[in-house]
This record gives sequence, C-alpha cells and structure tokens, in this order.
Amino acid sequence: MASNPSWKHYAKLQEMSRLRAIAESLFNNHNEGSSPRYVSAAEAYAMACKLPWVTVTDLPMDDGTVKRLGLPADAKVFNDNNGLIVGRSAEARVFYNRLPPREQNNLEGLLREAVYNLQRSEPLVLAEAVIGLDPRLMVKARLIAPESDIANVFHWYANFCPLASVLEYDKSTPLPLQDILFVSYPDWSSSDLRWAKGCVAVDEEHMTIFNLGMRYFGERKKGTLTMAWTGGMRLGMVAAHAGIKEIDFTDVPEFAHRGKQVIAFYGLSGSGKSSHTNAIDNGGTLPKGFHRRIAHDDAFQIDYKNRICYVWEPTMYDKTDSRDIDHPDWKYCISTQNMMVLNVNGKILPVGQDIRNNNGRALFSRELLGETTNHIGFPNAIGWLMKDSTLPPIMKLTNPDMAVAMGATLMTKRTAAENITQEEMRKLVFVPFANPFRVYPLYEDCRGYSAIFNSGCDCYVWSGGGGGMWDGADDKLKKVSLQTSLTLQTAVLEGVLEWEDWELVKDAQIPTRESIEKILPGYYDMYNPNTVPEKEAFVALLKDRFQQRRDFLSTSDVQEHPDMLERLVNALVVNA
Repeated sequence: MASNPSWKHYAKLQEMSRLRAIAESLFNNHNEGSSPRYVSAAEAYAMACKLPWVTVTDLPMDDGTVKRLGLPADAKVFNDNNGLIVGRSAEARVFYNRLPPREQNNLEGLLREAVYNLQRSEPLVLAEAVIGLDPRLMVKARLIAPESDIANVFHWYANFCPLASVLEYDKSTPLPLQDILFVSYPDWSSSDLRWAKGCVAVDEEHMTIFNLGMRYFGERKKGTLTMAWTGGMRLGMVAAHAGIKEIDFTDVPEFAHRGKQVIAFYGLSGSGKSSHTNAIDNGGTLPKGFHRRIAHDDAFQIDYKNRICYVWEPTMYDKTDSRDIDHPDWKYCISTQNMMVLNVNGKILPVGQDIRNNNGRALFSRELLGETTNHIGFPNAIGWLMKDSTLPPIMKLTNPDMAVAMGATLMTKRTAAENITQEEMRKLVFVPFANPFRVYPLYEDCRGYSAIFNSGCDCYVWSGGGGGMWDGADDKLKKVSLQTSLTLQTAVLEGVLEWEDWELVKDAQIPTRESIEKILPGYYDMYNPNTVPEKEAFVALLKDRFQQRRDFLSTSDVQEHPDMLERLVNALVVNA
C-alpha cells in the first residue's frame, strides 16, 4: 500500500492533529442511519443525474472514461450549475498550522460544530480514490459528503481514479504519508462575516482538508491536489503547477542528435501555458518525423534525484470560454459545470463560451491531447511565462540562482478594471512558480528548483503572451503573437539558437541576430531590448520591476534562510 491510514502512520496517536481527529471521527461513525455510505463512481453518476440542478444532456460521455469508471455504455455528460459562486474563493482558505494557538482552538471548535450539523443534515456518502497514475507515486484519498453533493463526488472520482479501479495500488511503493482526508459540506453557513464565502481549513501536515459552504468543484480538485503536491514535497520531490511534454527527434535526421527533449511551462491564467504545452506541432514549426507525448498540462511532481516526473490526474479541468458548440474537444468531455444548456435540433447540449456566466468549466479526458504518459523524463528546459513589457519575447537565464529568483517572482500586472490608483497599477502581483496552492514555505520550492537547475535543466523566460513588449510606454506595446512564441519554443527544442548577453540584465541572454533571423526574419530589430524607444523610461521601469522582485523575496519566508536569500536577491541585477 502507498499511503497509510492513521492507525498505521502514527507511532503515537497523540501526534495526530485535532483537525485530522475530527475528520477521522466523522469517517468512522458507523451508527445505523448516520454512517457514511460508500458509493462507487457508477452510483455517484446515477445519483447525480437525479439532482434538481443537474441537467443530463444528449452529449455522449468520453468512451475511455465510461470504461474507466464502470459507467453504463450509453452514459451522457451532465451539467452541474452551482448558483452565485462559479469559481474558487482564495479568501476562504485558512491554514491551521500557521495559526496561533487561540485561533487554532477557535477553528477546531468551528469544525466540530460543522461536523455535528453535517451528521444531522442528511445521509452521507463516502468515496475513495487514488491520486497519482504511476505506482511509484500514489496516494489514497477519502472524501465524505452529503448526498446533495453527489455531483461533486462524481467529478472527484472522474478527475482522479476510483480506488477500486486501480489494481496496482496494493503493490504500489509504500510511502511515509497519511491517506488524504477530505470533508465536504456545501450547505454549511456562518453568521460570522469572516466566513461569508465559506471556509477551507487546510492541515497539510496531517493531509486533512475541510471544505465548508462551497459548491464549486474546483475547490475539491485543487484542495485534494494541494495535499498530494505537499505529500510529494515531504518525499523530497518538487511540486509543479505546470504543463510538461516530450518532443522526440529520434526519427528526424537533422535533429536526431537532440533525442528526447522534455520541456515544462509555468504560467498564470492567460499566459499561454496550455497553448505551449498542448500545441500539436507548435504552429506547424516542428519538423516532419517528430514524436510528441504529453504528461499533463496542469500538475505533476518532479523527482529530481531519480530524474523523473510523475502525473497526478488522468483528466483536465478546463475553461470552456473558447470552445463553441461544434468544437471537437466535446468528444472527450466527461462532465460540465456552470454552463448554459441549449436545445439544438432536438438535442440538449452544454454550450461553452461563457454565455451563462464566467468560468464555465468541463472535465475532459487527457486523451484529447493525443499520446499521453503517466511519467516523463527530467526536464531539459523550464519556461517561466510572464506578461512583463520590459522583457523580450524570450531570454535564457544562465545562472541557476537567477532562474530560481525569476520563478519565485513569477508575476502578473494589476489591471485598470480593478479601479485602483496609478501607483497601485505599477505594483506587480507575484505568484511564486505560478502556484497559488502552495501551502508550505516558499524557501522549500526555491531549494527544490535550485536543485533542478543545478542538475542540468536550462531556464528560459517567455514574455509578452496576451500583452506585448515595450514600444515607448508600458501601455504602448509591440504585440508578441502566439505563433512567434511557439516558433521560439521549437527553436529551443531543436537547439538552433545562439545567445548573446543582454547588456541590461545580469545573467540573461537574448538570441543572436544571425541565429534568430534565420527563423523569424525581422525579429532581432523588432524585439531588441537594447534599442527600444524612450529607453530612459524603459530602463527606469525595468529597474523598478526588478526592485519589486527583490523586495518581494526579502519580505518572504526565504529570509529565514539568509544564504539563500542573498543568492537570489543578488541574482536580480539590472546593469544600469
């Protein structure tokens, strides 16, 4: 067995946290009429189809998923509409292990009361899943929820793997981790305004999470995944909220010497992460004869000691705003959430494009990406995807400390839509390593990625996606097309670019004129950061943004490791 039940994990049961003890007591209540009833994926599907807010459509469910979950052969996609909240609520999260003792006591009391009321509210169901697709990294998870939350139980089963279907689990690598415990209570409410949007109580040290007052499936998906990522970190691996793929040039005579190139992309929403990961042939720029495999476009774990990456999920939970009613991806659909349903020529179908509300979502089988794999090699390259107008469309970082520092300060900009002052507009928003679900100290990620970059992985920064590069002002930009970014990705994979130092930024390089002009004629003059208009203002903004990066690191928990902080801060240098 991989992870362990509580009785087996804890040498002394007193070492267990009170949050886990509260959850365990709920899971193990076997009184007649109040004990949780185990449901299979097929039972959860059948029950979900009867909920008043669920619409069973005429869209056939992905064939592979139907077989994987043991559903009826004619199973159809159902749409689950939630109501007011159609996205995650980060402000509802509370991290138990960071609280002072008095607040921990208050949270414990709140959860005891919630569980008491949950047991009185309606019949409960229990689900068991395996998180992780490779037997070398599998964790068992248990979910308890009221019957009214059964649609989310099905989504959860589909997003991961029902324990009963994973025959390899019993022989998987034993891990010094607890099973994940997840308590879901969507109808919970509190008169305390602190919990107006619900409460997500996270105890990562004891692999336990409570999700109170929240209907959105994404809270359950990312909550479970957060526990798995953190478990991987405890095993000495590195968490990756990113996409990763392998391009094999073995059958391409010109590039056969490149062999298999594994590349990973980290970026915030709208940065192009999925586009870079999932592109079939990089916009037609990859040579004939290449072979592509994708591990995942959102989540994996890097075992840098054994130089391998593991995948956590067999599915993708995607926004559907860019998929029209005839999009071919619907062939791979499992379920949809918060979408309009429409009668089209006598058939009830889910409709994407965010017509009913923002953030319409669907679970898709990973098979829509083509050939996939449950594990993949150590990355040859990692790309940080940013929208920073002071950076060129691509640059290579030659110093591992610089690579880590830029990943730890992966940024986005505030927008005018936020109704804030110009001063606030200049402030960057940092989401280290593009992972807003990190629940462990930042210095642990920095230490892990330092090991990765010191183990032979190259680092690049792609910038401009969804925005552009400075053309005289921060709001006057030269567009950087997706096609340009994908062409640059292919050039990196093929190893055809040569590099020269960027005089303004220490340990950063840009493509040489000779090498880039063969690939993208006109690129060097258009995107040369050394010849931008209004250069004085450009340099001032560049310096300001690098100073914000240094300030962010200096006020983070990395300061608890002075040597690491000094290396990272000293790597962020503008030579002006």
